[in-house]
Amino acid sequence: MDDIREQFLAELNKAASAKEIDEVRVRYLGRKGVITLLAKNTDFSKLTPEQKRDFGRRLNELKALAESEIGRALEAAKAREAAAPAAVLANLDRTLPGTGHSLGCIHPIALVQMELEDIFQGMGFMVLTGPEVEKEYYNFDALNIPPDHPARDMQDTYWLTNGMLLRTHTSAIQVRAMERFGAPLRAIFPGRCFRYEAIDASHENTFYQLEGLMVDEGISVANLIAVMKALLSEIFHREVTVRLRPGFFPFVEPGFELDAQCLLCGGKGCSTCKGSGWIELIPCGLVHPRVLEFGRIDTSKYSGFAFGLGLTRLAMMKFGIPDIRLMNSGDIRFYEQFPAAV
Repeated sequence: MDDIREQFLAELNKAASAKEIDEVRVRYLGRKGVITLLAKNTDFSKLTPEQKRDFGRRLNELKALAESEIGRALEAAKAREAAAPAAVLANLDRTLPGTGHSLGCIHPIALVQMELEDIFQGMGFMVLTGPEVEKEYYNFDALNIPPDHPARDMQDTYWLTNGMLLRTHTSAIQVRAMERFGAPLRAIFPGRCFRYEAIDASHENTFYQLEGLMVDEGISVANLIAVMKALLSEIFHREVTVRLRPGFFPFVEPGFELDAQCLLCGGKGCSTCKGSGWIELIPCGLVHPRVLEFGRIDTSKYSGFAFGLGLTRLAMMKFGIPDIRLMNSGDIRFYEQFPAAV
């Protein structure tokens, strides 16, 4: 027992942290500890009654000593650990520069949005915003979307219990802008939109759009095409192959789909363009007269065009991002690839 006592005290003195002290406790007082096994491994049949009493007394004293010393050591270790932060702060020179500095990054969608805003402001367009929680009137009714249109169904729209909705497109700001500024008007409306859609490599239920609107005297399809060509050459900094297809949208007449050849695969076909080689990029057209009327615009004098850019898809094309789900992933490794300092 004397040897065990000396060995125990030596190991306890070397233990500095609460964790190390607890390891010593388990080693000596645990179920299979050295002191615990003393009684189990001793052959009492070979001891006299007096030796048994002496053994029991010394064993109890050893247990009591071990428990007392471990308790004292734990209290001292916890006190040291509690005081350590204060000691570090007391000796800290707060005038020294910190370590591990890193500049923030701008999200790729924000990069594209800022670039587009600069481009359109250079062409005389205002940058306007609107509410993400929208009224049915501005999201549907004022855009000439009838009550039985499938876009109002739950498969596309997040409806709220108070009768409002999460806007499905930034087109909802069109009539708000016309009501406020009248005509002539040049404005873009960037922002976040929501649709109740299945998520895959090229579809998200939360995405970003940029709506554009121009209202003035004598506006025609030629004005629309000219602005779209100027836009694409500026944003991609290279020639982009496009095609214009007829498209139906209740708020424009006539309506078009402007597709861009997929810049990720060069038109050969990939998961982003679903093998077609083309990306639906800009729904556009001349503003429907009824929408102008909802905006209190004199349709006998003014006409206009509108277009909608998918900022999320545009960022994918511009930066070669193969999967739209990366945009909202929150993965810092993805965002660090776009090191524009803020």
